[in-house]
Amino acid sequence: MSGATPFQTVGPFFRFGLVFDGCDQPVGASDGTRIVVEGVVKDGAGAPVPDALIETWQADPAGRYRHPEDGRAASDKPFDGFRRTATDPDGKFTLTTVKPGAVPGPGNRQQAPHLVVGVFARGLLTRLVSRIYFDDEAANDQDPILECVPSARVKTLVARRIGEGRYRFDLVLQGEGETVFFAP
Repeated sequence: MSGATPFQTVGPFFRFGLVFDGCDQPVGASDGTRIVVEGVVKDGAGAPVPDALIETWQADPAGRYRHPEDGRAASDKPFDGFRRTATDPDGKFTLTTVKPGAVPGPGNRQQAPHLVVGVFARGLLTRLVSRIYFDDEAANDQDPILECVPSARVKTLVARRIGEGRYRFDLVLQGEGETVFFAP
């Protein structure tokens, strides 16, 4: 043996291997309010990350997940709740979906409407997990997960309304203004 294999970062293969036509659109005929979340993925130096992959998972507008562990009655409108999108060369992403409903949380308390977010990027060996809440939701004040986050950092989880059905949410991978990430 001549020595250890040199260290190499993961990627950049996300767009080629994991993004396909239609993977960034909601699947199903949900009657919910259509929304668009747009933003930029930034690295620790504040530079855009041009080859990140973002996955989101969410409940339908009635607050039901398409998952066997969600034992509540299924919605009569099919809704997948999963989508995947890659950042462009400027680190920008756009998610088009429907506004999710509130879902049950710890202690039988309702969680505010949110998207669960997974981030994959060059140099990350494990997926980062976060959430996107919406600044026009009064339920944020009672959300049991947001209550666990230091108040000064909650803003890193909240998308800002920038127009009718449009929100702005940047993902900062580390450093100043780092997005809160949760254990997967």
